[in-house]
Amino acid sequence: MNGSESLVTTLVAQGVDVCFANPGTSEMHFLAALENPAMRSVLCLYEGVATGAADGYYRMKGTPASTLLHLGPGLANGLSNIHNAKRAGSAMVNIIGEHATHHLKYDAPLKSDIEGLARPLCHWVRRTDTAKTLAYDAYRAVTAARPGKISTLILPGDTSWGDAGEVPNFPVELPEPPAPSQERIDHIARTIKGASEPVLVILAGLATHGPAVELAGRLAAATGARIATQFFTARIERGAGRAPLERIPYFVPAALEYLAPFRHIITLETTEPIAFFSYPGSPSLLKHPDAAVHTLSETGEDSAKALEMLLDALGARQSAPILQPRIETPVPQGKLDPTSIAHALAAAMPEHCILVDESLTTGRQSMGLTAGALPHDTIQNMGGSIGYGTPVATGAAVACPDRRVFTIVGDGSAMYTIQSLWTQARESLNVTTIIFANHSYQILKSEYANMGFGAPGPQALAMIDIGDPKIDWVAMGTSMGVPSVRVETAEDFYAQMVRTVGESGPALIEVCL
Repeated sequence: MNGSESLVTTLVAQGVDVCFANPGTSEMHFLAALENPAMRSVLCLYEGVATGAADGYYRMKGTPASTLLHLGPGLANGLSNIHNAKRAGSAMVNIIGEHATHHLKYDAPLKSDIEGLARPLCHWVRRTDTAKTLAYDAYRAVTAARPGKISTLILPGDTSWGDAGEVPNFPVELPEPPAPSQERIDHIARTIKGASEPVLVILAGLATHGPAVELAGRLAAATGARIATQFFTARIERGAGRAPLERIPYFVPAALEYLAPFRHIITLETTEPIAFFSYPGSPSLLKHPDAAVHTLSETGEDSAKALEMLLDALGARQSAPILQPRIETPVPQGKLDPTSIAHALAAAMPEHCILVDESLTTGRQSMGLTAGALPHDTIQNMGGSIGYGTPVATGAAVACPDRRVFTIVGDGSAMYTIQSLWTQARESLNVTTIIFANHSYQILKSEYANMGFGAPGPQALAMIDIGDPKIDWVAMGTSMGVPSVRVETAEDFYAQMVRTVGESGPALIEVCL
């Protein structure tokens, strides 16, 4: 068994059985090792698609995927979505090919400081020394990644093709997250009991899906606490029958107004609310100056257990949770705008679908107006780096092949990683990509005004508009093997979404705005 074969064997034994790959010459031995039938290899035409897909896979599966990237430039191409994954708390194992050790001294054109590129965004970085130690390094990489971290293993060519010897049988380590201290729980229980006004509880991380959501609904019912998320959240289980979660607004004036009444804020796996950007004359911290922040669970702690302990301390474990009622949304008619688009989504989304949201402008109504839709998951961009939506949807569809994935994305954002469509077609993934085509970086027009410059002038506008030449999204999708249509009314948008639900494989809908 050579080094690459020992690497793949170890990854599979550790439960990492998907590889989103964009290989080059230095990864040919790893590519050959991917013939292992237990490893699913998915070709991505751009490294940012591979790393984004690994992010989406983890968000829905809860176990890491691997990526295969080509030397330093390949890693650099994937870093923007590694940044987003890190902010989302997603685990992944990056395998980065490298020149053979003896070749490095010649400074070949592709030589680079791979460690220097990786360390700012990766929690664990290792350059393997020999073929015989590669399996152990792979085991360490997976173990380091499992609690929502990012590992990067650099694979010199000679360690890849060298003799690995016998591969050890490493244990699969699945550590249980710790519970918070009873002292912390008792402090927060006293705070809630002593508060003269409702407290705000902000959920993030693993607290926004799974049993923690219902427990938060019990807390709201028992205490009158308001339950919310930050504006961006990695994954939320929401819709009818689930505890409703409010959303702290994105724009600073609205966020300040929302947070003004609260004097006690309780956080689970997040920090106090902060502004996404700094604006002239606006604060970075959004809570009321007199508000106190209390941490119920840190990232990496068991948020469900924390909520159980808090409910016990309050004598409220048996409280019936507040649950979102089903809202039957009529099919909208006529003009396409943020409201009619949200209504169409609410009416068309099937039960247990996955909604990947990268549509800050056109989709701004979506969260509020889809709250009563059938139960579904929503995924949002935690790191703010554009081009996350279509890759994350790709990975989510690989993780959950029996669920339809809807991606709502602006046309400017979609162009960053549009190669995702090709992978979706090649893998027959059940993804409906919805392109909001306003032919502009519309959010930047708002941000231009927020910075105090008013309406953009001709030169500034030229850097924001993308309508000349106009992108033909139907032709784009069709060229990559994805059946594509264009819609101009709300009823047609709804009908096309419903059509894709009844079919298998990918689809693209261009929404003309």
